[in-house]
Order: sequence, then structure tokens, then C-alpha cells
Amino acid sequence: MAIHGTGTDLVPVASATAHGVLVSNLPGVNAQSVAEYCVMAMLMLARNVMWITSAMRTQPWDEARKGAAPAQELEGTTVGIIGVGEIGRRVAKICREGFGMRILGNQRNMSRLPQGVESASLEDLLRDSDFVVIACPLTKETHHLINPRTLAMMKKSAWIVNVGRGAVIDENSLIAFLRDRKIAGAMLDVYEQYRLPPGHELFQLGNVILTPHLAGGTIASRARASVAAAGEMLRMLAGERPINLVNPEVLHARSAHH
Repeated sequence: MAIHGTGTDLVPVASATAHGVLVSNLPGVNAQSVAEYCVMAMLMLARNVMWITSAMRTQPWDEARKGAAPAQELEGTTVGIIGVGEIGRRVAKICREGFGMRILGNQRNMSRLPQGVESASLEDLLRDSDFVVIACPLTKETHHLINPRTLAMMKKSAWIVNVGRGAVIDENSLIAFLRDRKIAGAMLDVYEQYRLPPGHELFQLGNVILTPHLAGGTIASRARASVAAAGEMLRMLAGERPINLVNPEVLHARSAHH
């Protein structure tokens, strides 16, 4: 079987392995779509777009125009990227080359940061960034990486964008910081609970933009995923090793039986 994305948390890989089923993933197929979502999020937050578009429908013209008072340009600001993998690299390139932003990066292997991304400790990244983009996987080390202690390091004028995993952020703490305006705002595509229930406290906040886990969902990314998945399946059916095999122990077991 072929699964979308880089993670294996969406399927019971152990069960597939136990039944001798090969599992392949599709790394990077939606990286450009997610990266563009991150940049869109920064623009929407910096330009106060959600408030202004809402005010256009409910308030007089001149009142809506007042929403531009806090609007900021991206040029000259700093973005800190937590998890500079395929998505983070693309975000960095767009921000650096397109907007002239300073790019800080933090990840487990700091020696693999791409050119143009400054290495920064998590603490320095949070203190110096105007935007914090979370694009890292969920591990024991990154679970609740963003918590009361780390949120308190951020500028009051800073924004968070999360396209990684919901549980990287301690959601209750984020809600408290947003509610008390201890940070400027956030745009979230992932949550600790996959489906936000009606009446969730995040819906009550005016400084957060919410989307239902769709950052990677574009026509182009779905087309790439379909082609890549079909290719992996054809390789498996032909008895060949798939390019992005997740459970090579299945092949080892098959070899042992022969």
C-alpha cells in the first residue's frame, strides 16, 4: 500500500508488516502546496485580512478601512521555521527571495539547514521571530514543544502558523495566550483533536484563523500524489522494491522464506 505524506501515523504499519504487506509513503508530494499555505497565512495575519473582510460585510466602508491600521509588510521581518524539511525549505526560499525576510531555522540536525537559513536555538528563534512556522513531525521531543514556557519567549507582536502536527502545540496554553493578547495571533491547520468540535474555544477568538487540515490539498498536489502512489503500487505488484519503502523487514522476511 502507498500512503500520502511523509508520516506513517495514519495507518497501522505494524499490522501491515505482520501480514507481509509492503507500505510505502509519498514524501514531498504536497510540500509546495503546504509552503504556499504558510506564506498565505503570514500575509493574511500581517494584513489583518480576516477582520477586514468580515467588517466589509457588517460595518461601514470607512470602519472596515480602519482594519489596515495595524497592517505590516513582510519585508524586513523575521520568520522562524521549526522543522526545516521539504516544506520548511520551500517556505524559507519564498520568504527570503520573494519578501526579503530573515530566516531562522531549528531542527534536530542543525547541520542540514539549507543555505540562507540561520541556525538558531529554539529559545532564540522564538524570541527573535515575527512569524513562527511549525512544520516539524510529532515525536516525544516535539510533543507540546510550544507550551506556556516557550510561548512566553515570543514577542507580543508575533504570530504562529502550524502546518505540522496539532499536538506540537499545547492548545489550551495557546488559547490562553491568544485570548490575553500575549501573542498577536495564529493560523492553524492542525489541532490536538483532529476534528474541532462545535463550540470549541478556538472559534471564539478573533485573532486566530482556522482551516480543517487542508494545507496540502491542491489540484497539483493531489495529481502528484496519485501518480506517485500508482508508481509505487506498480513496483510492488511487479515484485520490485518501492522507492519509499517504510517497512523493509517485510522484504527481509520474504527473502528468508525463499
